[in-house]
Parts: sequence; structure tokens; C-alpha cells
Amino acid sequence: MTEEEKKSVNPGWERQLIEGLAFAAVREQRRNRIWGIFFKSLTFIYLFLLLFAFTDWFGDSAARISDKHTALVELDGMIMPDTINNADSINASLRSAFKDKGTQGVILRINSPGGSPVQAGYVNDEIRRLRAVYPDIPLYAVIGDVCASGGYYIASAADKIFVDKASLVGSIGVLMDGFGFAGTLEKLGIERRLLTAGEHKGFLDPFTPMDPKQREHATGLLKEIHEQFKHVVQMGRGERLKDLPEIFSGVIWTGQKSIELGLADGIGSAEYVAREIIEAEDIVNYSTRESLIDLFAKRVSTMMLGMLTNSSWGFR
Repeated sequence: MTEEEKKSVNPGWERQLIEGLAFAAVREQRRNRIWGIFFKSLTFIYLFLLLFAFTDWFGDSAARISDKHTALVELDGMIMPDTINNADSINASLRSAFKDKGTQGVILRINSPGGSPVQAGYVNDEIRRLRAVYPDIPLYAVIGDVCASGGYYIASAADKIFVDKASLVGSIGVLMDGFGFAGTLEKLGIERRLLTAGEHKGFLDPFTPMDPKQREHATGLLKEIHEQFKHVVQMGRGERLKDLPEIFSGVIWTGQKSIELGLADGIGSAEYVAREIIEAEDIVNYSTRESLIDLFAKRVSTMMLGMLTNSSWGFR
């Protein structure tokens, strides 16, 4: 049969062929689209699970509250206003823990070398207030590796303090540190231009020699804050605290020694306190969580601030 005869038998065969190819292409696109949606969904679920894992939402979350439980609030790191360990975050977590009707007791787990005396003072005050508002709910501080300076300032407000025998506890003191560059600029041929209104506005300027009056004033500030620190510890620990001057000298003690000095009450982990002391083994974490983006941004800003700041002070 010739080509002309085939065309006469099926005159629309070209159109049918084109339509068949078009429908096949559409079906292939639909299949690709379905598989694309499927794999995108899997990717979304995977990222969602990663987010949960990183933020510990699958762990001890306040969203999974049992009828009776031990509330946990964590303080891990420096106590500073620009970190997750600022007074607002810690106090909000403590308030949530105390307010829950299922809370049988609160554990404040501390692993901190200290930080801002103001932030530590805010938390100490809030703990005392909450203990007065909720007298039937005890608060215990549980110390990890270290609870020094501002960390202990906060811990002293607890009903009892539990440590590990190797924990580092104490450092009840205040410091102000910095660097002096007097004479350095002159050697480099750089002129220092500092204009002030007020005799001591250039207080502790690192590029000028230390003024005796400014040194005396700074030392007075540190002594005053140290006395405040001592008063808070004495008020919190009461008769349990041994009457020894070295306790307030800034020295750090082991957890075992801190019990002997009255700085702590016993040895125990958070799990031990929940199980044996509070008698509510189920622990629910009320700690404020920080997103990965916020954490990265704050660490970068803190690093830059530290590079630009030539002096610092606080409970460390």
C-alpha cells in the first residue's frame, strides 16, 4: 500500500499522532509533579524533625505536663542581659513552673561561672517572691560543674542547694578588669584626643594613667557590691553558713567542701532530688529555648561587643 493510500484510509492520522504525544507529555508532567510534591513533603518533614531535635521539643517539654511532676528550669552559661540567661527569661520560666497546678517542686539546675550582678539580683529577688507566693512548693538549686559568683548569688535564694562532690562552688566576690595602654599611643606616634564635660567623665580611660581618686572610687564600688553579695548569701543560708571570713574571699570550693562550709546542703543530681526529695520523678522542663538563628546572631554580637569593650565587671 502506497503512502497516498494510507492517508486515504486514515486521513487524520497526523493529528492523532500529535494528540497522543501531547497527552503522553501531560501524563509524564503529572507524574513528575506528584513525585516532586512527595519529595518536597519528605524534605519538609525531615527539616521539621531536625528543628524539634535541635530545640529539644521532643524532650522534657512543658507541653507534656503530667498531673504531678517536678518542674525544671536550667541556667547554663554566663548570666548576662544579652544572652538566654538573662533575668527576664529565667524569671518567666520560674513563674510558669510555679503556676502550674501539677508542680510538686521546682529544681533550678545551675551551671554558671557568674555574670551580671544586676541580672543575678533580679533572679534572686524573684525566687524569694515566688517562694512567698507559693509556700507549699519548694525550690531546690542543683549545681552542675560550676556555680560561682553570680551563679551562687542566685542559688542562695533556694530552699536547699545540692551539688556533686566535684562541683566548683563559691567565688563570692566582685571584680572589675581591663587593660591600660598609657604610653602605647605615644610610642606609635598617635595622639589621643579625649574631650569631656565633668571631672571624671573619662573614668578609667585605658589610654590615660590610672588616677588615684578614680581607683579609690572604683574600689569603693566593688566593696559596696561585695557587701550586698555577702548579705544576700547570709540571708539565704542563715545558720547553715559557717562563720568563716574566707567564705567571702572569692575562693572556689569543691562541692564536698561547700557542704562542710554550709554553702550547700547535700549531694544529689536533678533526678535524685526529683525522685527522693520532691517525690515526683517525672521532670518537666520549663526553660526558655532559643532558636538556632537567634543563638548564632547573639553569639556573634556578644563576640563583637567583647572585642570592642576594653573593661568589664561583675560576679566572676
